[in-house]
Amino acid sequence: MKFLKLFALFIAFQIHAQQGGMWIPSLLDGMNAGEMHKLGMKMSVKDIYDVNNSSLKDAVPHFNGGCTSEVISPKGLLLTNHHCGYGQIQSHSTTEKDYLTNGFWAYKLEDELPNKDLEVTFIVKIVDVTPDILTGVNAIADEAGKQAKIQQNISALSKSYPKENFQENRIRTFYKGNQYLLFVSETYQDVRLVGTPPSSIGKFGSDTDNWVWPRHTGDFSIFRIYADKNNRPAKYSKDNVPYTPKHFLPISLDGVAEDDFTMVFGYPGRTSEYLPAVAIEQIVTELNPAKIEVRDRTLKVTDSYMRKDNAIKIQYAAKYASTANYWKKWIGESQGLKKSNAVAVKREQEKQFQEAVKKAGKESEYGTLLADFETNYKAIAPYAVAREYFNEIFLRNVELLKNTYKFVQLEQILKTKGEQAFTDRKNNLATGLGDFYKDYNNTVDEKIFEQVIELYVNQSPKQFLPKSITAANLTQLQNELYHQSKLTTFEGVKQILSGDTSTIIKNLNADPAFQFVKEASTAYFTNVEPKYSELNLHITALQRTYIKALLELKTNPRMFPDANSTLRVTYGKVTGYEPKDAVVYKPVTYLDGVLEKYIPGDYEFDVPAKLIDLYNKKDFGNYSENGKMPVCFIATNHTTGGNSGSPAIDANGNLIGLNFDRVWEGTMSDIYYDPAICRNIMVDARYILFIIDKYANAQNLISELKLVHPKQSKTLKKKSLQK
Repeated sequence: MKFLKLFALFIAFQIHAQQGGMWIPSLLDGMNAGEMHKLGMKMSVKDIYDVNNSSLKDAVPHFNGGCTSEVISPKGLLLTNHHCGYGQIQSHSTTEKDYLTNGFWAYKLEDELPNKDLEVTFIVKIVDVTPDILTGVNAIADEAGKQAKIQQNISALSKSYPKENFQENRIRTFYKGNQYLLFVSETYQDVRLVGTPPSSIGKFGSDTDNWVWPRHTGDFSIFRIYADKNNRPAKYSKDNVPYTPKHFLPISLDGVAEDDFTMVFGYPGRTSEYLPAVAIEQIVTELNPAKIEVRDRTLKVTDSYMRKDNAIKIQYAAKYASTANYWKKWIGESQGLKKSNAVAVKREQEKQFQEAVKKAGKESEYGTLLADFETNYKAIAPYAVAREYFNEIFLRNVELLKNTYKFVQLEQILKTKGEQAFTDRKNNLATGLGDFYKDYNNTVDEKIFEQVIELYVNQSPKQFLPKSITAANLTQLQNELYHQSKLTTFEGVKQILSGDTSTIIKNLNADPAFQFVKEASTAYFTNVEPKYSELNLHITALQRTYIKALLELKTNPRMFPDANSTLRVTYGKVTGYEPKDAVVYKPVTYLDGVLEKYIPGDYEFDVPAKLIDLYNKKDFGNYSENGKMPVCFIATNHTTGGNSGSPAIDANGNLIGLNFDRVWEGTMSDIYYDPAICRNIMVDARYILFIIDKYANAQNLISELKLVHPKQSKTLKKKSLQK
């Protein structure tokens, strides 16, 4: 019995030490700094974030608004995930030059490939501006008025806060409106593709292995930032030069071991860690199942065509990966929330919250919060379900509907903003839709429509559907949309958009695809969106008050703000986990596992002949460990979407890996972090170097890097001291 009590205490301590968190880098002093040093960090917090001197933040830019990246050379060489650069790799690929299949490597600067609309953003400074943004807000009674005043204050301060003319001020909300921070940033718009392994390395395991462990994916790609001759941001020009960074990351050749400290720096997208139990229950039982089923049907159709036709595979590769990513994530999230009893845990926390409210004498302020949550989430449920079906079918997964919706918006612009705004948007559509139709296949999309429109009619709440759309007329509707609409081809779109404004509007309203999307969107924006927005505004206000109460009552002393695509630090240790009874996962995988999964000719598990040859010869260069080539590792860092491409950093500030995923059992960490099973997945930096050096023979890139042996240096130092 005594042993069991001690073991329970040990486990409780471990969980407390690893309970997650996405922390603002400018606010690490105090509790976070102490905890990081206890976990093994050797740096100071100023090494991580410093306004006046170069620091780690200066090497970690936001990659195109959705991923993270890191500068790894004094010439602006940039590392991110293969899947983050996938769109750019695909855009440069043709059947003759298939960089997705074969990879691409620039051995000279002049061979590096420019990318339209690709940019990276560095954070220069973070400032707390909460008092400025909340000035005059509390005097306003209604929630809509409060939000309007906040937006007015944000707009004014964004314009007035001092910055250089090539910089930008961005203000973001934290703790659901209880804190506001201003970010001074610099955005570089000339970012060129330098290198990428073939998909058989960079996407090895593809969708089968996505979100799971053990993983054997070399998920990386390399870009370079270019600047003007003053090292300032500039649009693409042949006169631009490689960017000189304020800081770049040395790369450790020593790898990782169990219990090593790790830190992940990046731009996590969205989390909802402080949702009430009723919200989590709604996600698990209603919202996730709706989204999962739509994407399940979409993916099955797309996969069947991609496997039969390589041209379709190229067209749909990036789209399929994007659709599959969150489909699988939602499945794992739902399973993880159930396995961890998240709803029950939240109910218990809410019970403790209610007791704390009573003890503090705050019943008048916070006593009805939980009951109000219950009332509002019950009311919003049908509207939330209808919203998910509309978004998934009309705005995300059926391309004809998604594209046609742009023309519905075009008509609305004419009505609300006038003819000049209409003409400007029309011209943008006319020139920009070429890329859409390049990767559009009408046959594939028709089959997707057939599969998912049935869900829209039969599963979405019937009281909100357009009256003319029924299960009986779906076949006729499908035929009209995909065989009579001019919006299925770029030539047809150009015909519709030719002529004066009245002719264009007349042509659009005569098109069956336009008629259908206009009717469905009108029904949605009349019957669903207004009431959803009204109820969601109430929930938002409740959530803000709930967070305020949690902060005030200090029921959780380690409260970090939810992720919102701003720069964050998360830290933990390299360690395995036990996902289920009698199953134990180790924290590191090796190239041996790639060959174990190898299926010749399979689009997910094929392996390049050269990689097999290097493996057979054990030609791993300086990157192996005990004769084996490490590939990936896991740790307890609390990550989410947006952390793709984030650097995994060791105790001394060196790059040891590249974050690209989470384990499936722990994908619920966006809502509820469970230290027992939540793990992030990283490519080992040594595997990246091995692929660049031995597989690609890109010694030009290796020569740019600063490779270090921090663990060996310590050993040598100890020996010299002994002498």
